[in-house]
Amino acid sequence: MQVLYTAAAHATGDGRDGHVRTSDGTLDVDLAIPKEMGGAGGALNPEQLFAAGYAACFHSALRLVARRAKADVTGSTVDAEVGIGPNGSGGFGLAVTLAVELPAVDRAVAEDLVAQAHQVCPYSNATRGNIDVTLTVR
Repeated sequence: MQVLYTAAAHATGDGRDGHVRTSDGTLDVDLAIPKEMGGAGGALNPEQLFAAGYAACFHSALRLVARRAKADVTGSTVDAEVGIGPNGSGGFGLAVTLAVELPAVDRAVAEDLVAQAHQVCPYSNATRGNIDVTLTVR
């Protein structure tokens, strides 16, 4: 693979109760463990960052395959939910749900475009076989 771009981030503090900053400074935030996991909450957490990245990346992949198919992407959206929990082996795992809305195309076309986007999206390719990803069309 020819790398076209590399993102870099630096984490400090106590991991999930710490701080993260990108090398260019465009992201510079405190992190907190969610209340649901016994933390104080009140700040971003890694799952929120992953959800935001996956939603944006998948939406770009969706728009790419839709353009190739000459499908109308007007009003399209992608919502990502990232869950975290014990994996049964002493560690933790993630589960993702991507909910896609393509209001300008019929459901069968939308489902096909979502399936195609799942093959194109780098986040989908990185997670395939590693975590459960559920795709839904609204």
